[in-house]
This record gives sequence, C-alpha cells and structure tokens, in this order.
Amino acid sequence: MLRPPRFSLTLFLLAFAMLTACRSPQIGEEISVNIAADGTTQQVKVASGSTVTQAFQVVGIALGNLDRAEPPLYTVLKDGDTITLTRVEEVFETEQKVVPFERQIVRNETLPEGETRLVQAGSNGEEEVTYRRILEDGVEVSKSAVKTVVLTEALPEIVMVGAQSSFTPLNIPGTIAYLAGGNAWLMEGSTANRRIVVSTGDLDGRIFKLSPNGEYLIFTRKSKKPADEEINTLWAARVKNLEPKPIWLQAYNVIHFAEWIPGTNSVAYSTVEPRSTAPGWQANNDLQRVSLTGGSPRKVVESNSGGVYGWWGTTFSFSVDGRLAYSRPDGIGLVDQDGGYLKPLLSITPLNTHSDWAWIPPIAWGADGKSLYYVSHAPAPAPVASEESPFFDLSAVSFSTESVATMIDSTGMFSYPASSPANWDGKGQNYQIAYLQSIFIEQSETSRYRLMVMDRDGSNNRALFPPSDANGIEPQTPVWAPDSLEGQVGDFIAVIHQRNLWLVDSGSGQAYQVTGDGLIASIDWK
Repeated sequence: MLRPPRFSLTLFLLAFAMLTACRSPQIGEEISVNIAADGTTQQVKVASGSTVTQAFQVVGIALGNLDRAEPPLYTVLKDGDTITLTRVEEVFETEQKVVPFERQIVRNETLPEGETRLVQAGSNGEEEVTYRRILEDGVEVSKSAVKTVVLTEALPEIVMVGAQSSFTPLNIPGTIAYLAGGNAWLMEGSTANRRIVVSTGDLDGRIFKLSPNGEYLIFTRKSKKPADEEINTLWAARVKNLEPKPIWLQAYNVIHFAEWIPGTNSVAYSTVEPRSTAPGWQANNDLQRVSLTGGSPRKVVESNSGGVYGWWGTTFSFSVDGRLAYSRPDGIGLVDQDGGYLKPLLSITPLNTHSDWAWIPPIAWGADGKSLYYVSHAPAPAPVASEESPFFDLSAVSFSTESVATMIDSTGMFSYPASSPANWDGKGQNYQIAYLQSIFIEQSETSRYRLMVMDRDGSNNRALFPPSDANGIEPQTPVWAPDSLEGQVGDFIAVIHQRNLWLVDSGSGQAYQVTGDGLIASIDWK
C-alpha cells in the first residue's frame, strides 16, 4: 500500500508565505505616486504596472517634444515613486550686432621715421546673429550662435607709420607689385614711388599676379567663412586707378594656380574643395576661365583625379603665345584648351614625402615659347627607391628639336626656373634662365637656396645672390624685370630675402636692398 509523502508542516507554511509575498501585482490594484510638474506637486493613484507616460496621461499632462522626465518615460512605477517633469523649450532669437573695426599699422619707408598718416578711416560693420536658447522650466540653461550673416563688413583703420630707411632709391622699368601686411602695394618708375592699391588687409598671398601690361592685379583674399567651408576668394583690381575697387571674379578656393590668359582680359584658374583634414583641401585638378568684362566662369578642363597624389593639386603655365602647360606630381604635359583635355609629355617619378603635402615639379616656358623648363626627379643609387630619391635636376623640353635634356644636375626640388624677357642679339631671340640652387643637395626640402642664372642652353651658369658666406633665401620663383635699364650690365631680378625686397643685377651680380620692414610676402613685376 502506497503512503502519501510526508512534509514538514513548518516548511509547507514557510513556502506558502514566500509565494504569497512574491506574487505579481494583481490586475485592478492601484498604487500612489507623486507628480511634480508645472510648479505643483500632486499625488495620484494609477494602476499597478503603469509607466511614467501612463501616469502623465492619467492626470492629463501633455508632454512637449523636448520635455524631460525623471525617471524616464518608459520606467514602470512602484508605490510611492516621485515623478519630476522638466519643461524644455527651444527658442531662436535674432540680434543685430556691431562689429568693431580693426586698427592696422603699416610701416612705410617713404615717410620719415615716426611720422604717421591715416590711409583709410575705419568704420564698424554689422552682422545678424541667430541664437538658439534652451529654457528649462522657464530658466535659460544654454545659449549658442547657430548662424551669422554679415550685413555690412567692417572697414579696418589703416595708419601708415614712417620707417624711412637709408636705402638708395633705384630707377626701375615697369611696375613692381608687392604684398606686405595683407595689403597690395605698387612701385612705379622708382623704388621711392610707392602707393597702396588694395588695403583690405586680408590678402593671403596664394595668388598675386599683375596683368602683362601692369594695369590689373589678381589676388586671393582670406574667406570670412570657416576654412573647412571656404578657403579664399579670387579678386581683381585695376591698379592704375588712384583708388582701385576690388572686383570679385566669382571664384573661390584657389590654391595652386591663377594667371592672365595672354592676349585677353580673362583669367584662368584651378580650384580645390575645402576639407577639415590636412592639408585642408582636396584638389579638383580642373581649369576654369573668367573674364573681367563679366559673365560666369567657364570650364576648360573638368575636375579629375590628377594622377598619383592628385589630392594635392595641379599647376599650369602659359607661354607668350598662349599655349598652356600643366604639371602634377607624376608628370608634365600640355593642355588642349579647345578640347578640354591633357596631353602628357613626360612622366616624372612622384616624390613620396611621407607627409600631408605633395611635390609638384616646377615648370616655366622659355621667352620664345619653344622650350619648357622643368625640375625632374632624378634616380638615386641603390638601394634607395626611386620615389624616395633626394636628387632633382633642372631639365628642358625643346619643341623645336623634340628633345629632352638635363641642364643642371642636383639643383633641388624647389628650383623654380624663370625666363627673362627675350632680346634680339643679332642672330635671333636670346634669353636667360634664373633658378634656385639648394645649398644642401640631399636635403633640398628644408634647405635654403641661392639665386643662379644661366643662358638658355645651360651654359654660362653662375651664382648671383646671396654671397656664399650669407644665409640663403627661401624657396620662391625669381621675378625678372620686364625691360632693361640703360647703362645696366644685365637685367634686374627681384627676390625676397628675410621678408624684404631685393633687386639683383643678372650681369654684375650687384644686389640692392629695397625694403627693410620685413613684411614682404609676394612680388610680381610687369
């Protein structure tokens, strides 16, 4: 006979009590919670298992999109819980603000030491700022500007301060334009005749070119927008006017190239797209043109990858007869301006810089348009890889003989050749090439340079400036005078040394310091 199992009465009662205590709330039961909202606190009864959202629904409290509850809306409530509702409001307000003008001090060597002269009176600007305010239960907890619109640009006050130096004035052919302190200046006829032509104080020096007749200047200005939205803008000014008015050319983000198209009143330029990461842009490798007489820019070459290291960019150079050469990290060639495509001439081993910049081979046309001078990347002895080679030569392509020749060995990566104007020597057109020679051949990336000059065929090569016992000059393109001066041995070449303008006679090697304020950033001469 089976017997029923024996259980301890005490254990049975204990288990029953525990099951009774742990059972889930039964449907229909209510709990009490406190709700603090809109300046009052009230106690309400809600069904067991209700969430914070359901509790608000019971008392008829409507929630805004930004309102915040503690505990969160999805929380399941327990008896005695307290809910706190914070009303959050987003308000947009627009204010007009005065933008105080800046005061710029410009040293001028045409004025006696200590003398001052007001060049431009300053005027305040005005901007419209939209603010986003966050209110919690009517109290502001944050305020931030979300949009700024410039209504009127502030005009800086520019005061000239005399810094007259003892440098002897020199007669010069044509017009020298130079960039100093963010402003554009001219010297005409003599280094003593100087005047400011663009006084906005925001020229960035990436583009700074006179037209062939010296009548107009194109230049880039820093953008007022964040750099990752817009880097700069391209402008022109008729500098022969006493009070030139800058004209925006409807172009922006111009880094590597802008130049006057020979025989026209139009400008060709290339653009980039701003980026927040180094180097600050992605090159479009395009080519566009715009006329000073009006109209929208027109594409000549569409945006393209630009080959190896094409993210850095492409540069271009016009010959005197309007042909156009291009240079990019992996080669040089010509541009078919009618067809809008590139015609490669020579491949160049790209330099691996192991950094956020790329090397573009410097190029320059000879004065007769029959030769193209360029810096080539020479190989290094094994085991150095070709892309790592520290050697660079000055070479030339002859379109007359369809040949390529090395002019000078080991000049450095920043040799920047530049052709003098052509002159007739009884046999034909002749000219010279100025270029830079790195002082430390295998460290030409960081080396300083010396100004050199040679005949068009590479002969008669000689150093001009500075002397061998002086510090070299920073990499730059030498600028030739447009004409010769009577009684002068050679032609002047303008260079920047220690941020001052120097003129060097290409024949005698005699150098003349022209400025002493240490502000020169860019030059051109027409």
